[in-house]
Order: sequence, then structure tokens, then C-alpha cells
Amino acid sequence: MQKKTIWDLNRPTTEEYRAQEKLPLVLVLDNIRSLNNVGSMFRTCDAFAVHHICLCGITATPPSPEIHKTALGAEDSVAWQHFDNTLDAIAALKEDGYTVCCLEQVKDSVSLEKFRVEHGKKYAVIVGHEVNGVAPEVVDAADVCIEIPQRGTKHSLNVSVSGGMALWHIFQQMI
Repeated sequence: MQKKTIWDLNRPTTEEYRAQEKLPLVLVLDNIRSLNNVGSMFRTCDAFAVHHICLCGITATPPSPEIHKTALGAEDSVAWQHFDNTLDAIAALKEDGYTVCCLEQVKDSVSLEKFRVEHGKKYAVIVGHEVNGVAPEVVDAADVCIEIPQRGTKHSLNVSVSGGMALWHIFQQMI
């Protein structure tokens, strides 16, 4: 098999991408400390045409060489805004009609493979701090909690990996 070239992929320019219609999907980063994880999530959001990213609390913002290292320019194509507090982001999203989904291991969470989107609705996915996860008050403010089933000895996945899995699951139901 021959690997596709960049021309075969027919990707839009940054300007074309900014102008194209996005999915009714937002990613919320709740106090993510690693700039590499932030950059990785920008790149994932670009791939899935996520509407925008909310960078909350201690989560770093572009421009940043460390974010660029993994975002590879997606920090220029994906819209973002910063909130000092994640609860403020949630309030703004709910006011705009988003269903807020928290990616966290809690009692009565919905297993990711069972989570279904309703067409015509807007969704926001919250991912949390690499060690502490999503803050308890943020979990309480969410409409639903989603959990990725696991069978290994570790209790969690890397935040950019789990965020990518959740976004893909929602993306494939929206397209």
C-alpha cells in the first residue's frame, strides 16, 4: 500500500478551516497542567472539527512553544477562550444550550460505548487535571458523567488520550 500524500488528504488551509462549519461540540479543559496535553487536545479538536475549546483555571493558553510542540499549528485553527473558573465556562455553555458531559469515574456514570448523542443538541465534554481529575464541584455541575471502561491495573488513561476517545465517540455519531 502506498501512503497518502498531504495533497491526497485534501485538507483545508487554516483560513478555510476557520470558515467551515464546525460540529456542535466543545471541549472544556479543567485545570490541565501539561502544555503537551493542551497542545495534543488542540490537534484532536482540529481533526474532529470541534467548535471551540474552553481553557479553564491553570490551563495554559496559546501562544506557547510548548503547546505548539504537540498542537502543530492547531492552536491557530481551533477557536478557544479562557475562563478563570471552570464553573463560569459551564454556566456560559449551559446558557448557550449545551449539554455538559463530564469525563470522570463516578458512581452512576454512563459507559462511553453506551453514551448516545441526540441530533440537534449541542454537547460539551469536560476533561480534568492529570492527577486529580475533574474537580468535584465541576462534576456536580455537569448534566451527565461519562466513563471509559478499563480492565488494567491503572485507574485512568492520559487526559489527552481519554479526551480524544470521548470526542471520537461523539464525532462519529454527529457526522
